[in-house]
Amino acid sequence: MAIAQGLSSENAASEAGIPQAIGTRWFRNAGGMPPIDLNPPSGRFLSFSEREEIAILWARNLGVRAIARELGRSASTICRELRRNSSTRSNALAYRATTAQWHAERRARRPKVARLAGNGHLRKYVQERLSGQITRPNGDVVPGPVTSWIGRRHGRRQDRLWATSWSPEQISNRLRIDFPDDASMRISHEAIYQALYVQGRGALKRELVACLRTGRALRVPRARRQASGKNFLTPEVMISQRPAEVDDRAIPGHWEGDLIVGLKSSAIGTLVERTTRFTLLLHLPRMQGHGEQPRIKNGPPLTGHGAEAVRDAIAATIDTLPAQLRRSLTWDQGAEMAQHAQLRIDTGLRIFFCDPHSPWQRGSNENTNGLLRQYFPKGTDLSRHSRNELDAVALALNTRPRKTLGWRTPAEALDNHLRAL
Repeated sequence: MAIAQGLSSENAASEAGIPQAIGTRWFRNAGGMPPIDLNPPSGRFLSFSEREEIAILWARNLGVRAIARELGRSASTICRELRRNSSTRSNALAYRATTAQWHAERRARRPKVARLAGNGHLRKYVQERLSGQITRPNGDVVPGPVTSWIGRRHGRRQDRLWATSWSPEQISNRLRIDFPDDASMRISHEAIYQALYVQGRGALKRELVACLRTGRALRVPRARRQASGKNFLTPEVMISQRPAEVDDRAIPGHWEGDLIVGLKSSAIGTLVERTTRFTLLLHLPRMQGHGEQPRIKNGPPLTGHGAEAVRDAIAATIDTLPAQLRRSLTWDQGAEMAQHAQLRIDTGLRIFFCDPHSPWQRGSNENTNGLLRQYFPKGTDLSRHSRNELDAVALALNTRPRKTLGWRTPAEALDNHLRAL
């Protein structure tokens, strides 16, 4: 129950009064899935008394929606109940409460044989679509990288297993096309996931989770996914609320920002003015204690680009500008901007956030980041660059002619705007 509410396996173990190692082991052995519930059906399922009411109202020739209103249930629930649990002994479908209750209890009886375990042809079809070998157009097999199953998700920058890798949803829906007249060749995508993650369900080997797109060895509880959202974002700071004057780039002082990340989680902050493309670089050095002690879970971010470090770096840089150039800042939804409210108090700068996975909403910044990679390539340690070196690179970009500025430099364009104020 604690994990279903969004707690980590360690905290859930503490709630249950067991060692954290045991709680984590139980969670991993279950594949991240909740255990089968053998308790009596909850109120979300129809009770015997409700089925008696349905039988009486149905005998009075009331419609499905009228019965649903009487019981306070969804019309689709009543329709499904009449379709699935009616008596079929006579030529006409007759709904009786006792018969319907027997049907419902029979279906709810657990454990039952999993569909993949009892249907070899269906199991073979699912396995081939999950882990089948990929081939060249002439049919020759392409083995791909050599990988091994370690019982956990693949690490960063590690080779993945090459396979056909259909998703369970694709497999489930494709069955209807490949076997339109064979009702035995049907399975839901959820049943495939359970066969993969819950070993008690049998049929599919746990190693096949490596063929899924995410490669997760465990399912993530729904509450934990919901809790992982950006709780520092509110509708008032989204890009849809940004003033229209920002879009036409006529007035300077509106900035776009981001981090470029390098080896060992090093980073440099970038600020680009939308009208003139003038660039400022934020120096984000390692914090004291980085690399000198083991990483503390949920401890302070010693890499130098945590929320407080980024807030202070932006404030120190923006405060050097005149007030006319401190109008707004647009950023992506990275956690490094969790202190945006305090940043606005400190600088008077209005902060706005892009929509998820929408880098084009800060196009000038993305383009500038590409130019900066000439000086700060991916896979290099960015923390070795000093403040003076960052200023020199920023100066090189700001004195480079730009086609979008009529071959003027960003420094010249900014100077012209300041003189016009």
